[in-house]
Amino acid sequence: MKPNAQTASVSRSLHVPAIAALLALSAFVMALFFAQPAKAAPESFADLAQQVSPSVVNITTSTNVAAPSGGPAPVVPEGSPFEDFFRDFMEREDGAPNRPRRSQALGSGFVISEDGFIVTNNHVIANADEILIEFFEGFELEAEVIGTDPNTDLALLKVDPDEPLSFVPWGDSDTSRVGDWVMAMGNPLGQGFSVSAGIVSARGRALSGSYDDYIQTDAAINRGNSGGPLFNMDGEVIGVNTAILSPNGGSIGIGFAMSSRVATGVINQLQEFGETRRGWLGVRIQDVTDDLAEGLGLEEARGALVTDVPEGPSMEAGITAGDVILEFDGREVGDTRELVQRVGNTTIGKAVDVVVFRDGSLETLSVTLGRREEAEGAVPASAPADAPIEGEVLELTLSEMTDELRAELNIPESTSGLVVTDVAEESEAFGKGVRSGDVITEAGQQSVETIADLEDRVEEAREAGRKSLLLLVRRDGDPRFVALSLEDS
Repeated sequence: MKPNAQTASVSRSLHVPAIAALLALSAFVMALFFAQPAKAAPESFADLAQQVSPSVVNITTSTNVAAPSGGPAPVVPEGSPFEDFFRDFMEREDGAPNRPRRSQALGSGFVISEDGFIVTNNHVIANADEILIEFFEGFELEAEVIGTDPNTDLALLKVDPDEPLSFVPWGDSDTSRVGDWVMAMGNPLGQGFSVSAGIVSARGRALSGSYDDYIQTDAAINRGNSGGPLFNMDGEVIGVNTAILSPNGGSIGIGFAMSSRVATGVINQLQEFGETRRGWLGVRIQDVTDDLAEGLGLEEARGALVTDVPEGPSMEAGITAGDVILEFDGREVGDTRELVQRVGNTTIGKAVDVVVFRDGSLETLSVTLGRREEAEGAVPASAPADAPIEGEVLELTLSEMTDELRAELNIPESTSGLVVTDVAEESEAFGKGVRSGDVITEAGQQSVETIADLEDRVEEAREAGRKSLLLLVRRDGDPRFVALSLEDS
């Protein structure tokens, strides 16, 4: 039965308002959805600046430095009428021989407790004879150094105030996102208590240290800002302004602040012990590249490849060179930097489970961590040496160890292996950094002392279907793994 015109008209009149209402509701819900995570730009930073200013300080350091002599002093005959003139002149000159100068430097910092603990950069106060803190209210106090950490360029100072000081809390840098607003405050170029604002440009930046975790920001940071705070919009410190990237020494919008995640751990240790106390696993490691992963039989390039195990926690736990550390204390390890940071942040003396990949399977070992600061001079040991013969394998000209080579290259008696005597510049090995004088101590994760040993490792790898062979190469005692292709050798 077909609907008549009247029925169709009623049907449309019922559906149109419902559809319109549904569309309006959908638009409202979508507007809420998209507006929810976005935050409007602040109309002003004035309230925030006023809130935190009393806790930010200018730092002036003074150091006695010997001035250069500038060459021999003029010789004036004794009793000459010019004798007094030249003596007075030389005494007035800053460059007078053996006369020390008073050198001053400027920096920034911030108060973290009402009783006077102050955070700054290590390079701001390094070698200072006197440290003077200038507060926003206009008074000054001398500070003493409680502790420093050159690895993260952080330092903790202490002043003795007559009254409780205003201080700022730490924030959680891990919750800051790229694009979030931030504010820097400090003493740029001596222009004290200066504020600049910008956004988080990037996170997780590494500059040079093993423990680096920098927040990159475009808030203006210049010389003198070092050690000052980087604030989130809640007035919490999420970074310590440390460095800039600049061709001319001035801000071009690329500044770096050490994240509060790293800084809080370091400062807490400096406050408690006066020094850092980082965990020590006791291994030398390198990143796992794609070709190393293939040579090891790993499905993906991740983890930290152990190149050497000196006496210490890992040796006692049974970790060996060639193991790949895939998990530490219940968490996966992405690369060497991640492992170093995680170990350093773990309590000394704690027994942790370490999962390693060895000979195609996983093993879990328990390691009781030592203290890195007490172990940084540890020297690895290895095996005795053997006899002569030369040969060419994997485009490398090699010699078995001799007393002459050992003396010529200063190779320790404890190091055995094959000495690289020549590497063709067009070879894969040269491209991967192998050079004359290097010593190959292992191939396929087995020690090699003769040319025949290496040739056997090559054949074994080919028979196992490997496309590359893993070599452990030492230079000046420092080990690293190199994977060389077997397809054309």
